Amino acid sequence: MRGGSVASRLGAMTSIAHDGGMPRWRTDDLYASLSDPKLEQDLDELRARIADLETLFDRLEVRKDGPSATPDTLKPVLDAMNALSTFSAPIGAYLNAFFTTDSRDALAQGRVAAFTTLTLPLGPLRSRLTAWLGGLSDAQLSELLSASDTARDHEHFLRRAIELARHQMSPPEEDLAARLRPSGAGGWVKLHGNVSSQLKGEFRGEGLPVTALRALASDADEDVRRDAFAAEIAAWKSSEVVFAAALNGVKGEEGLLARRRGFPDAVAPSLLTHGIDRETLDAMQGAVVRSFPDFRRYFAAKARALGKAKLDWWDILAPLGHSETEWTYGAGAEFVERQFRGYSEQLGDFAAEAFDGEWVDAGPREGKRSGAFCMRWTRGKSRILMNHAPSLDSVSTLAHELGHGYHNARLAGAEPLQRETPMTLAETASIFCETVVQNAALAEATGPERMYVLETSLMGHAQVVVDIHSRFLFERAVFERREGGDLNPQEFNDLMSWAQRETYGDALGTLHPYMWAVKPHYYSLGFYNYPYTFGLLFGLGLYAQYVAAREAGTEAGFQTRYDELLASTGREGPQALAARFGIDLRAPDFWEGSLNVIRQQIDAYVETVDRGA
Repeated sequence: MRGGSVASRLGAMTSIAHDGGMPRWRTDDLYASLSDPKLEQDLDELRARIADLETLFDRLEVRKDGPSATPDTLKPVLDAMNALSTFSAPIGAYLNAFFTTDSRDALAQGRVAAFTTLTLPLGPLRSRLTAWLGGLSDAQLSELLSASDTARDHEHFLRRAIELARHQMSPPEEDLAARLRPSGAGGWVKLHGNVSSQLKGEFRGEGLPVTALRALASDADEDVRRDAFAAEIAAWKSSEVVFAAALNGVKGEEGLLARRRGFPDAVAPSLLTHGIDRETLDAMQGAVVRSFPDFRRYFAAKARALGKAKLDWWDILAPLGHSETEWTYGAGAEFVERQFRGYSEQLGDFAAEAFDGEWVDAGPREGKRSGAFCMRWTRGKSRILMNHAPSLDSVSTLAHELGHGYHNARLAGAEPLQRETPMTLAETASIFCETVVQNAALAEATGPERMYVLETSLMGHAQVVVDIHSRFLFERAVFERREGGDLNPQEFNDLMSWAQRETYGDALGTLHPYMWAVKPHYYSLGFYNYPYTFGLLFGLGLYAQYVAAREAGTEAGFQTRYDELLASTGREGPQALAARFGIDLRAPDFWEGSLNVIRQQIDAYVETVDRGA
């Protein structure tokens, strides 16, 4: 048992480091500072280990035209890859912890740049490994699996490598692409992050970071929301040329490489990356499109509740109802731990470990990147970045990111190559944990608080179903248009507005044409959007099975199978793991069933609004 409540523990943490009473994450368990001699020593050792790995690859002729892998050559190669990743990952996470929380930190910027250069050979080496394994015939793979424990332990990795090898360019081309990435798309990503994290807008005579302006989107006062929206739009517009150049650079490179690797379109590489097939994507997105009329009922009801004919963009996150709880970070953390413990003691203990260990950098501040994420720190441990605002939505974000951390903990027993999880499955635990918290809040809510909780839940669902689909449509259109040359800022704005109209329909008046500049996802992994929808609907489907198991008194069995699923996301694909729970991802009925859960919330919401009216 841990002593004291979550709130009292958080109070102790804020005496060490805080932003308006909110904790920052701990970093000194790895290194004392960015100038720590131990960090210098480890960077030197990392350089030596990378050189040793290159020597090993050369000696064993790990390349496309090299001798086929055997048990005697596969084991040292995969062991060395796993060992190097285990050593290097905490170093990268440590540097990222400073880089993402203060983009003005020149030392952190320099360290990240040096680390990127130092680890540059790993991209070409990974391409060589993929090409080497891709040369295995079915018979050779079967023989390898029967003769080698290492091969059996990494079977999913091997099969994925063979599939990826079918879409490789020539070895020199893959080597060049990997080495150019830091100064190509990687450089554009870095530029977007640096500029957006330091961007400010003028709000009522005061210069505020865009993260703070976006936080005002959930203010109860429409005048505040509208003025903040105008300030935010003006801020994005002030740097639109920079962001357009960055997006053109990223999508230009991705599109060219997709064509050179033989993919039929820009979506195809993402399907391989995210571990699903087009039939699954089509089944899910078909169900999503069919749900839009229901979401528009929600938007229309919200507009009525706000006394408007239709919503404007600054109303999407407007609060409705009233919460008796003041959702400070401390209150939210206490609520999350309590609800996690209501699901299982193991999940509750995990949340307590995260709070006790100071894993969370909670508060918004100048120079800190927007949004939220969870990154692996050391084996089984994580660090979570968020920009907390006093709302249940932010508390749901905390639960979501802790879900990623719980997933990392379940994967702790696997080697790095066995933990490589597609984003579709990476969102499973996060959505599940978020659902645990939101459903608990709804179960406890009465009167005006029930409307507040319904609103918070549907706001999130609308973002992941409706807005995410607009992002998919936008990105697909950008790839198609980018083949003809660079797009200017106005063209990006026009495409963004078109995509939003396609999904929101006539439910909105004012749109957000600069959402392409807001979301960092466009500048990193291709189609970093629809896996969120997959995660939400897959997570809701699993949660429905948990509820049924709880009612039948068999929740312990479900929890064991669920943890086993999380521990296997790097060893099996989504289709196989879903089948463990009787789910066919290619069947539209599954996706419709998950969306029906949301439809029931929309029905309750509309009824509550109309009854109140």
